[in-house]
Amino acid sequence: MAPVLAILLVTFPFFALVLCGYVATRRGMLPQPAIPGLNAFVLYFALPCMLWRFGATASITQTLSVGLVGVYLGCALVMVAFTVAVTLSRRIDWTDAAFGALVAAFPNTGYMGVPLLVALLGSAAAGPAIATILIDLVFTSSLCIALSQLGGADRRGAGRAARNALRGIVVNPLPWAILLGIATFESGVVLPKPILDTVGLLADAASPTALFTIGAVLARSRMISTDRTPLVEVVPVALKKLVVHPLLVLAMGWSAIDLGVPLDRFALTVIVLVAALPSASNVAMLAERFGADNGRIARIILVSTALAFLTFSAAVALLVPGR
Repeated sequence: MAPVLAILLVTFPFFALVLCGYVATRRGMLPQPAIPGLNAFVLYFALPCMLWRFGATASITQTLSVGLVGVYLGCALVMVAFTVAVTLSRRIDWTDAAFGALVAAFPNTGYMGVPLLVALLGSAAAGPAIATILIDLVFTSSLCIALSQLGGADRRGAGRAARNALRGIVVNPLPWAILLGIATFESGVVLPKPILDTVGLLADAASPTALFTIGAVLARSRMISTDRTPLVEVVPVALKKLVVHPLLVLAMGWSAIDLGVPLDRFALTVIVLVAALPSASNVAMLAERFGADNGRIARIILVSTALAFLTFSAAVALLVPGR
């Protein structure tokens, strides 16, 4: 079987489930008022259980290194700075530029990336991928939320942005699930079988429900939006996410290895593929909460998700021999 076809056979079901959620919402089979409940199930129950299970069975601390954190975080900062610099204008203010930068630098690792990369590369891919979730939630998203408040630029506004960013980290269950899984692994605690089975059922539901929810969220954003941002302004940001971001991580990773920075080549492959994922769907909800042009952000996410079926598969074909 041709390598590209083998890759598409793995990636197709993941993107097909996103399409199912999109079509179900657009055709009214899934009522829009049901989407927040579906998202709450994924965010507060299924996905934390999946991340806890990975954290509790494969020590993320063993995959963390100065090289991985430095390369991935450094590239995220470059993507944010570059995107803000080229998009900030009279028409696009600090708020919209900051959230445009967030969709260019924040991959959909939690809802899509972890299960997809594990399916492609095996369970060893979970550690580096989950490490990038922590980096993006703690640093990338917090930075962009703070930048989004610079338009109002008084100290009170900056302080409010910092508090909102910190509050968002504290109430987000995903980092806590990851840290709890690491603590479980390191302590050697074994939970009773009924509890493990319950967690397992929820974890198994995470991937299909999360992918379906991505499609539903994107469809709802498209249906309620009056945005008419032309594709010529949307596609470049989507391509920054799908092409520039992974190439930047790859180049910086190779440079780090050549300089003797501790970075495992397999971990580098994983974080490059993380960077090649489409934009995180929850950025649209953050944009709405902080008063950004949610229609523009949702359209970028939609385009990046549609294009990623081909660009992500191409990245896997180039980076993973024999797939």
